Amino acid sequence: MVNLYLGAFESTHRILHIPSFWADYHKFWNNTANASTELRLKVLLVIGIGSSIYKDDIDIGFRHTVHRWIYAAQAWLSGPVEKDRLSISALQIDCLTILARQIYSIGADLVWASMGTLVYKAMQINLHRDPKHLSGRSVLQAEVRRRLWATIIELMVQAALDSAMPPSIPESDTEPPSNINDDEIGESTSVLRYHPKGTYTATSLQLLLLESLPVRLRILHILTSLSSEISYLDVIALSSELTDASISYYNFLKKNARPSITPLHRNLLDYLVRRFMIPLHCPFINKARTNPLLTSSLKASLDTAMAIMSPEPDEEFSRLMATGGGLFREGIWCAMTVISIELLAQVEAQCLDGTLHRNHRYIELLKRIVHNLLAFSAERIRQGETNIKSHMFMSMIIAQVEAKETGADCELSIAQSAKNSLEFCHGLLLVLTDTASLAHSNDGFGSGESFDGESGELGTGFDLDLDWDFLLPDAGL
Repeated sequence: MVNLYLGAFESTHRILHIPSFWADYHKFWNNTANASTELRLKVLLVIGIGSSIYKDDIDIGFRHTVHRWIYAAQAWLSGPVEKDRLSISALQIDCLTILARQIYSIGADLVWASMGTLVYKAMQINLHRDPKHLSGRSVLQAEVRRRLWATIIELMVQAALDSAMPPSIPESDTEPPSNINDDEIGESTSVLRYHPKGTYTATSLQLLLLESLPVRLRILHILTSLSSEISYLDVIALSSELTDASISYYNFLKKNARPSITPLHRNLLDYLVRRFMIPLHCPFINKARTNPLLTSSLKASLDTAMAIMSPEPDEEFSRLMATGGGLFREGIWCAMTVISIELLAQVEAQCLDGTLHRNHRYIELLKRIVHNLLAFSAERIRQGETNIKSHMFMSMIIAQVEAKETGADCELSIAQSAKNSLEFCHGLLLVLTDTASLAHSNDGFGSGESFDGESGELGTGFDLDLDWDFLLPDAGL
């Protein structure tokens, strides 16, 4: 599980210096009784995050144990701000906790607020200043600080997108991390030997994320600005720039193809960048149905949604998408919504022009995708998701489409599908609750601490022009 964490999440979110962590890891197991709270939390959080993509099904009792570790870390971080809470080690625990909360849906919808506190703590120990301005920092300490600051900014940007809030990023002169491997730097290192920009290292994926950061920040700025309406010319320009960023990292990874760069790495990097495209085009998606000048928004959103829901085949990434909350859930929900809107719009358009049963190849493709999304939603519930709205929503979409095709009563079909979905999900949640109760009775873990699922309103903080009136335009809902 530690290897899974280091090989997957540490590729994009550089939190730890891997050789130093392994030394701490062995130190922990050699003397667990006397291990410090910081060391204990760091090791357990890494194990817990790694377990989220473990190849075998995790016993629910262990999942609750991981939840307990996350709560313990959050409680420690929320304690009185003493010297040990303002250190690089404490910030590493903070970042690990934020990541774990996202994956396990523990207050993941409140991460943006938590990130504000994390940024302030990082500033208090001068992470926003480049280490060259600070005296007494070793080469290793300087690189760890640069990596950690870049990770905190990335976590903030992702949280801001999900909460539809502006990213609280202060002015900073901290330089990007150096393009080096972890085993090329240690406590005794006095001079860094950089690799060329085009050479792949353990820091490359973080550097690629940093390269796309300016355009993603500008996207967030126009989405969260209160001063003016969104300019479509700005949207097109930002969309093009984000696409260029995707092409850039795709070409880099293609040029540096090697066994150490796995499909999970490519999928995770692509997901973290590409998912900004749909909220960018959200205000224009439905308008594009009647305004040909806006069709590029429709195409960009649909292409992005298809790419998100059809990643490069990889068992670990699929497991993360099936279980992860927070940023790993919100991007999927946006993609599901865009594909569903497209299916409904196509069926409606063909009903109006009388071609519904003539040229249905595209609609059949979309229907298969939506059926797959419905199965995907059910699997997420089996894996612990407590928000059933996506399954209910997909069921209603399919019912409306089939009613249009067969001439059945549309409102009745949608209502029946919603009822069927609720009953189906209720059954899944009962099984989940029974299993959880058994796990609680076996480990003595209080039930109030584990199922802290996200509430998950219909849609995201950004306006997808999607509500019940969209599904039933004539029902007066």
